[in-house]
Amino acid sequence: MLQSAWFYLYQLGKGIEMAKLIPAAERIVRARKLIQQAREFPVPAELGKNDLSYIAGVKDLLRQARDMVKFIPQTAGVSAEMKEEVRKIYEEADQANREILY
Repeated sequence: MLQSAWFYLYQLGKGIEMAKLIPAAERIVRARKLIQQAREFPVPAELGKNDLSYIAGVKDLLRQARDMVKFIPQTAGVSAEMKEEVRKIYEEADQANREILY
């Protein structure tokens, strides 16, 4: 513990800010925004949904949404409702993947 506190103070002294903890509720909101961004991702005129950069962009946004919430269920003190919201995020991401790309 003492060693990690020293590292934190050392980083602050160098002007490097540490990553801020994002609350679980905010992570769920951000994940839903990422899923919405995937739905609104512009389809290229030339190849349409077959464009590899389009597919990669959509899949990346959906991956970011899943990654945003993936550790919430393993966190101590998380309510059953919050775990249910995480399950819904996974379902929404899978459904968006099917609707957008297939």
